[in-house]
Amino acid sequence: MSGQDPVEIFRQEAQELFEDIEQGLLDLAHRPGDRDLVDAVFRGLHTLKGSGAMFGFDALAAFTHHCETAFDRVRKGEVAATSELVGAVLACQDHMRALAEGRPAEQAEGDALLAELHRVVASAGGSTADAPAATAAAVSTATPAAPGLKTWRVKFSLPADALVNGTRPLPLLDELRELGECTVAAVTDAIPDFDTLVPTECHLAWDVTLVTKHGRDAIEDVFIFVIDDMTLDIQDMTPAPAETVAEVVVEVAPVAQATQAAAPVEAANEGRAAKAGGDTVRVPAERLDEMMDRVGELVIAQSRLKQLAASSSDIALRAVAEEIERLASEMRDTMMVVRMVPIAQLFGRFRRLIHDLARDTGKTIELSTEGEATELDKTVIERLADPLIHLIRNSADHGLETPEQRLASGKPAAGHIVLAARQSGAEVVITITDDGRGVDRARVRAKAEENGLIQPGQVLSDNELLQLIFAPGFSTAAAITNLSGRGVGMDVVKKTIEGLRGSIEITSTPGHGSVVSLRIPLTLAIIDGLLVRVGTSRYVIPLSSVEECVELSVEQDIRSAGRSLITLRDQLVPFIRLRNMFKTGLAPDPHQKIVVVSTGQERVGLVVDQILGDHQTVIKPLSPFHADVGAFSGATILGDGGVALILDIGSLVAAGQRQDAQLRAAG
Repeated sequence: MSGQDPVEIFRQEAQELFEDIEQGLLDLAHRPGDRDLVDAVFRGLHTLKGSGAMFGFDALAAFTHHCETAFDRVRKGEVAATSELVGAVLACQDHMRALAEGRPAEQAEGDALLAELHRVVASAGGSTADAPAATAAAVSTATPAAPGLKTWRVKFSLPADALVNGTRPLPLLDELRELGECTVAAVTDAIPDFDTLVPTECHLAWDVTLVTKHGRDAIEDVFIFVIDDMTLDIQDMTPAPAETVAEVVVEVAPVAQATQAAAPVEAANEGRAAKAGGDTVRVPAERLDEMMDRVGELVIAQSRLKQLAASSSDIALRAVAEEIERLASEMRDTMMVVRMVPIAQLFGRFRRLIHDLARDTGKTIELSTEGEATELDKTVIERLADPLIHLIRNSADHGLETPEQRLASGKPAAGHIVLAARQSGAEVVITITDDGRGVDRARVRAKAEENGLIQPGQVLSDNELLQLIFAPGFSTAAAITNLSGRGVGMDVVKKTIEGLRGSIEITSTPGHGSVVSLRIPLTLAIIDGLLVRVGTSRYVIPLSSVEECVELSVEQDIRSAGRSLITLRDQLVPFIRLRNMFKTGLAPDPHQKIVVVSTGQERVGLVVDQILGDHQTVIKPLSPFHADVGAFSGATILGDGGVALILDIGSLVAAGQRQDAQLRAAG
């Protein structure tokens, strides 16, 4: 046994099961006749019920039993998989999550959900007599006199540590009894002498004769949660009328021999790579974070060693420093990869959100996703969930029209929201696109003037006008609903994205929809940076934002004193003198450099005194006292023990835009 709490292990497994069940249900809403989806949802519910009972979550097991029974009837063709049934089971799943996580769950709420489930089952073709008590008995009834009965001999044994791990044989035997008439005999041949008996180990085996109308799949489903670690022998003992039927034996041995026999189980419980090949390990997220911190400290120490070696004439020391630098760089890259997870994990959550939004708004909404294989740091993905929820809700509530409005304007009745992700250098660009009515700029301006955000008649670029949407308390909703209208959410979205060192942009075409673009760095821990000097202080510019470096001569500096613009390949680029912005109070170096940086489509030059070189930057957050300083996104420790601030490129580009607008207005 590991040191992990078995209950916590169950909750982690249950979370994955809930996600699989939810995705299966949402797919089933679009493909109600897909038998594979029905079977997958049933097996997920069956596994959840069985494992819940094993770990003492009796309330969860009892509640899940009703949903499992409903899908068992769908599987048998007795009930249709209607969208109403899918919605009822999704609502029940929320209650099951609360039970699994130990959150307060009202009994009355659960009873109401089950009553609605039984009503839906009845209307979808089931018996109107289905009540909770009747449903509980439905699975346990198997009519012995029905035609087509088969006789099975089931012999199984559990691993020695089964009892310690929470596996209970009695529920397995009870589920076999629910399939039909069965006779159970205990096999005691493997029980050791009393002197060597370990009371916590399981030495029994069982020999069961089962007469049932169910097939082999139903018997294997009984052992779906423990099948990988047990030995299972299922034999068809039904005699044929004319000749003896050849025995078909399925033996399931631990992992290595289980590939073919456990195929039905793999479809439900091993669709995840973590269980399919045995070549992955579940690691708590805290350990990854701790490991990342250690790698960060190693990078700082390596930087110190590199600086010492550079000032030494010892060839051996320099060779070791170079080798350590290479190894530290490889370890950093490996650690980054370990922390990366596909953005599909994030996008998958929003299918349920769209399902609920369509129900709440009365609109027909379709969700498409692109670039799900794009990877992001797990920490970034966790912090992106809430902003994306706000943006999707806004697209559904403000952006998309009702079916009647869409048809009247010549659009399809169903609104379309597209979630897309792609990697661009050291950033990931996430876009939320809708084909709705677009942003009403006149209404945005009127609300902004009403709230005092801008002066009446103030000249704004289209981007500046759209950015007003992210102002605190801003809302163009005509009425407050349970989705939006209170003016909270979008300002939090912008703060969260900026807290990730990212940026957010909006483009909108009236009558055709809007696109919200988020540019997010791949990781928040370690980046490649360009170390520069301004005055006597050193700063780090994220290398992913750097386009090029050019020299600013003394003549150019004097000539551009009034208009801070430089021409690069026939394009004017505004630049900011960091020496003036940071008030160094020192004269500029004679050979200043301009570092041209960009974010999205915007470019700006940063004038520095000296470029010191590249630097592996371990990002340290600023103190709460300095957190609101817009020009910096963090700090790092240099090899000599000094501190360098990391420049916030988004803020500096915005400052460059304002400067350029002022110069244009003055000209």
